[in-house]
Amino acid sequence: MILYPMVISAIAVLATLVYASYRDIRERRVPFRTWYPMLAVGILATIWLLYDTTGNTSLIAGYLGLVASFLYANYLDSREETDPFNFYYLVIVLVIPAFAWFILPKTVNLSLVPWYGMFVGVLAYVSYEHYRMTKKETTRKKRRHSQANINETLDRWYFVLILIIFAIASFFMIFGGGWGLSGLYVALAAVFCGVFYIFGRMHLFGGADAWALVFVAFCIPTFPITPVLGVPPIGFLAFSVLINALILNLVAPVGIFIINIARGNRAPLQYMFFGFPVKGDMIQNAWGFVMEEFDDKEGTVSRRFIGFKDTLSRMYSGEGRMYTKDLREHPEAYTTELAMYKKAGMVWISYAVPFIVPITAGLVTAIVFGDFLFGIMNLIVGG
Repeated sequence: MILYPMVISAIAVLATLVYASYRDIRERRVPFRTWYPMLAVGILATIWLLYDTTGNTSLIAGYLGLVASFLYANYLDSREETDPFNFYYLVIVLVIPAFAWFILPKTVNLSLVPWYGMFVGVLAYVSYEHYRMTKKETTRKKRRHSQANINETLDRWYFVLILIIFAIASFFMIFGGGWGLSGLYVALAAVFCGVFYIFGRMHLFGGADAWALVFVAFCIPTFPITPVLGVPPIGFLAFSVLINALILNLVAPVGIFIINIARGNRAPLQYMFFGFPVKGDMIQNAWGFVMEEFDDKEGTVSRRFIGFKDTLSRMYSGEGRMYTKDLREHPEAYTTELAMYKKAGMVWISYAVPFIVPITAGLVTAIVFGDFLFGIMNLIVGG
């Protein structure tokens, strides 16, 4: 089996991921515009595939509505408060699902009307709040703490509601709106991409890593060719890319542990897998997050490793984690910390290979070999 639209899309996605990996390793930053070429090719290729295999314009509109919603969420997230608000984007995002759910299907499911109303209401309210976000308005909001907290929570989590609506609407369309089983792709994409968008918002994933997985799901919905291990039951390529990336990424902690043992580095067991010590006066030249906290009491430096729960809390809040990149780029803001690290002698930092690298490897291995977990399960059961 060879799906030529997906082959074309896979080449564009792989080229983009290789370039994004290079940027992330070198600069620890991947501008959002990096994804544009991959999206331009991948979205057109997916439309081509959906039209060739189903001929269902309503399903294609549903796919485009989901993609447009993610791009609009990024627009809201990255928009500066002083920039003029573009309501045309909002109109596009609201109109496409209306075509997918009500105008293009031969049979209209009226049960979707309240869900579409909720979709419009949530996006309209969040968009209006962003429209009001001038500096003057922001100052007023700071005086109304409860209202500010509500708006901040809604702004951070509204997209969860949007994705739930998309998933529910997809199942309505699958079982009564004419999409058939092909509509499972939109439902799976809504859930899969939603999880990683949320992980990105919670700082559990790097922004580039989260967007890479989201856009792989949008651009290559299924396997371009039949891999060596066969196509897994779900056939959702992005899930196999994630599984392979996670399995491949397990090699790094094992390697770090072996290197630490060989070099005689000692720390609590869990830290031996995820970090290594560097010289305190050279920490600015390394990549990673500082894994220890220090205190100088009467000339004596005390230290402790940051616990797992505390690390997760800091990741979620986006504050309190010391990144060596910040020490290098803004040393004047961290003179106290730099002096402390120098005095401590050696400082443990986490290893910092961007996850987008194993994602890229996961894409290649998924396309060529297939889903590693599926292969392992088949081997265990003798399939």
